[in-house]
Amino acid sequence: MTTRRKFIKQSALGVAGLTALNCSALGVARNFQAYPSNRPIPSKRTFVSDAVEKTIKNVKKGINNKELAWMFENCFPNTLDTTVDYEIIYGKPDTFVITGDIDAMWLRDSTAQVWPYLPLVHKDKKLKNLFKGLINRQTKCVLLDPYANAFYKDTTRPTKWKDDKPTPQSGIHERKWEIDSLCYAVRLAYGYYKETGDTSVFDADWDKAMRLAVETLRTEQRKNGTTPYYFERVRRNKNVTAPFSGKGRPIKPVGLICSAFRPSDDGTMYPFLIPSNLFAVESLAQLSEVYKTVFKDDLFSKECASFSNEVLQAVNKYAISEHLHYGKIYAYEIDGFGNKVCIDDPNIPSLIAMKYLMNEAFYDSEVYKNTRAYLLSDDNPYYFKGKAGEGQGGPHAGLDTIWPMGIILRAMTSDNDEEIVWCIKQLMNTHNGSGFMHETFHKDDASKFSRSWFAWANTLFGELILKLYNEKPKLLKSI
Repeated sequence: MTTRRKFIKQSALGVAGLTALNCSALGVARNFQAYPSNRPIPSKRTFVSDAVEKTIKNVKKGINNKELAWMFENCFPNTLDTTVDYEIIYGKPDTFVITGDIDAMWLRDSTAQVWPYLPLVHKDKKLKNLFKGLINRQTKCVLLDPYANAFYKDTTRPTKWKDDKPTPQSGIHERKWEIDSLCYAVRLAYGYYKETGDTSVFDADWDKAMRLAVETLRTEQRKNGTTPYYFERVRRNKNVTAPFSGKGRPIKPVGLICSAFRPSDDGTMYPFLIPSNLFAVESLAQLSEVYKTVFKDDLFSKECASFSNEVLQAVNKYAISEHLHYGKIYAYEIDGFGNKVCIDDPNIPSLIAMKYLMNEAFYDSEVYKNTRAYLLSDDNPYYFKGKAGEGQGGPHAGLDTIWPMGIILRAMTSDNDEEIVWCIKQLMNTHNGSGFMHETFHKDDASKFSRSWFAWANTLFGELILKLYNEKPKLLKSI
């Protein structure tokens, strides 16, 4: 995100206001004699879940490597420890989740930050209410502006980006149109419903918000060649300004949905962002199910299902092409005229994250396999190798910068035990002694990193370790 992207080099570590680790920059983690917790003390944590605390204790028992166990203990609860504002508003739970070092809530980040805790809601009523509160808060956000991606808790607070065109209304941090923002709101509510069977979150406001979301996605198919949306940033980092007076590059309407920005919050090169369109395919199918089974609204259910199928058919027709070395692969972005860009964004959704994020019914597994091979090769212009590590990067933080999230997703989507272990060792080698993940690190020097407090990356790392604990306990113990 452009507001987050400041490279820093730290010699004394201060991690997001947490307990500082008393060591020099040269004292990397593997040389420590002890691993004191970097979590805030219990009285300073923003939310405490007994189920999460029990999970941390159990998982640590399944990890032989002390450094890795320490990293898991720091990272897995980081969202709850540092980013949650929970209360009851007008008799309903309300949960606001900041992204970390920015006191705003992204629809994408907030969903992803709490996602690993979802299976634990049966064991903790407080945690269940946290999810209900976040669904309620996201509903308010979508109703405030379905094109916005990041919000303040105080809906009367003026935006930081007051010089953006158009100026976001009060309560909105940024108004960058990203397909995945709306999809993550669907993912959260649907995932909660499937886990709990609780339909109470599907109230009149949620219904109104979801219909508005579908209407917005329809509008951004731009079948008549127009859109009410535009975005120009004039005060800082003009690279995020959409070209042609904020409208973006031309597209040929083919049934796909335009996205002005990527999950990194960088502007798209070509507006048809394929991983986000595939995410929309799944989200619309999930809405179809909810409206059929819960709302008993067959008409809108069929509309969502038809929309989902239309986008999927367009992806299969226009976004898959033959690569010289890898066979058929997915493009990252296209314009419908035949132009495409074959890269990836280490955020989620991404091409490599499809196996993690989506039901396999919504993408071609063979094409995914080929795409993954391409993205993890030297043929990908944003795959970097250096003295500190190697992995996927992207334009967001500059050349030669590697995203730990990309390494985590590589492990999450791998069927190869050696590759999974290699990924975890990469993450252990590049956290710079902090015990936390960062947004990016330089390929030749892990002490050059961006964002010392990035809760999503931290929780995602915890999710990876929890996945191994549940699915590959022997492999986890072997590290």
